[in-house]
Amino acid sequence: MWKHYYSVTSIAEALALLAEQQSHARIVAGGTDILIELERGVRKGIDTLIDISRVPGLDTISLHGDSIRLGALVTHNQVVNSALIQRRALPLAQAAWEVGAPQIRNRGTIAGNLITGSPANDTITPLWALNATVTLTCLQGERTLALPDFYEGVRRTAMRPDEMLTAIHIPALSESSDRGMFIKLGLRRAQAISVVNVAAMLGFAADNETVTRASIALGSVGPTIERVTTAEASLIGQPLTPAVIAEAGRLAAIALNPIDDIRSTAEYRAEMIRVLVIRALRTVAAHEERKSWPSLPPMLWGHLRGNTPVLDSSITHDAATPIETTINGAARTIETGQHKTLLRFLREDAGLPGTKEGCAEGECGACTVFLDGAAVMACMVPAPRAHHAEIVTVEGLASVPDNPTSSELHPVQRAFVDAGAVQCGYCTPGFVMSAAKLIEEYPQPTRAQVMQSITGNLCRCTGYYKIIEAVQNAAKESAASQAV
Repeated sequence: MWKHYYSVTSIAEALALLAEQQSHARIVAGGTDILIELERGVRKGIDTLIDISRVPGLDTISLHGDSIRLGALVTHNQVVNSALIQRRALPLAQAAWEVGAPQIRNRGTIAGNLITGSPANDTITPLWALNATVTLTCLQGERTLALPDFYEGVRRTAMRPDEMLTAIHIPALSESSDRGMFIKLGLRRAQAISVVNVAAMLGFAADNETVTRASIALGSVGPTIERVTTAEASLIGQPLTPAVIAEAGRLAAIALNPIDDIRSTAEYRAEMIRVLVIRALRTVAAHEERKSWPSLPPMLWGHLRGNTPVLDSSITHDAATPIETTINGAARTIETGQHKTLLRFLREDAGLPGTKEGCAEGECGACTVFLDGAAVMACMVPAPRAHHAEIVTVEGLASVPDNPTSSELHPVQRAFVDAGAVQCGYCTPGFVMSAAKLIEEYPQPTRAQVMQSITGNLCRCTGYYKIIEAVQNAAKESAASQAV
């Protein structure tokens, strides 16, 4: 899919390569969008990937005065986990929680979501409503753009070929006078592209009732995110009474000419704009915007908690550069596979077919593996990312460090057998890997946590009931064995 792959250790190296390669190169961080686009032939003329995923210092979330700064490598799960974001930019955390599944949120970055530029990308809408800006950097210096200036159309941005997005800046909401909410409508409960999404931000007077400022942004309704200024203006100086809320919803619905596509008609979108704006405003009026926020969301990200180990030195991956990695506790040097996804590298070059290819686009979860401790979808990871990394596949799940060839089953594997949580079995490795990481994270998970942890895994045979039962039984067995 690519001719040249560079793993760099600094922004300066990445910028030098961009300046040299120009439009033939793309930055890759999580890779959850670019790999699919390359696989489908959507991105023409790209033959070079510059991997910044192990550049130190780019994965931090910090507060500078009243501005929150997100580094270019901040993932969706890091946003979900951030107490700062939850306090001062809750709608962004809510949107990040709606993106994909745990395996995708462990890899996908907020910056990457912005750069892909689809108006249906969930995190763009709250960032737009929050008046966020992005910092673009090249060898000649930096420039900062507001999001309306950053986007030029569907999947088109103002980034030049020699620039990379290095930071996102968000004006933090006041904890005393600001409240906000993000709501998404999809065609299914998880792993869904938005039909419509809404982010509403409101500032209140000292009485905590009268609206002093309003920002309502809509996603998946036009070529870019849309603000509904007439609806916003109708709220200023008003308390959020049912009549005021209903009028704002009506004005939002008639302010735009929504797109008409495979996911929805324009007429349905217009009605859902009205409904979602009203729902968001009602929630804010009732001070219930945090009511549905999960207190202990499954992250499936292991002991490193989203922090990626850095490389000692940069490396150019080509046919003459073997991939040196650790798979299932054993050091491996593999001469081939540099131009593949991690999924195909594991199956074809490492000789480990337990990781299955179901969709090759991050929809089914059959290819779930652990990369540096975090659950990821191997079809959305470039094989060179395995260099100097630790990988666990289903074949090594029950292995122990002093006996990597152990034939013992992991408690989750035994539970799947005992509960009959298997029919054709094709999806089973992915479910087992997700469940094992959940139990590592929450030894006694709730049913809701079990269901959330497998939102990235699809089964076409069972009704999921036996799978959920097996995971709960495995947790009980693990707890019982540790108590002995």
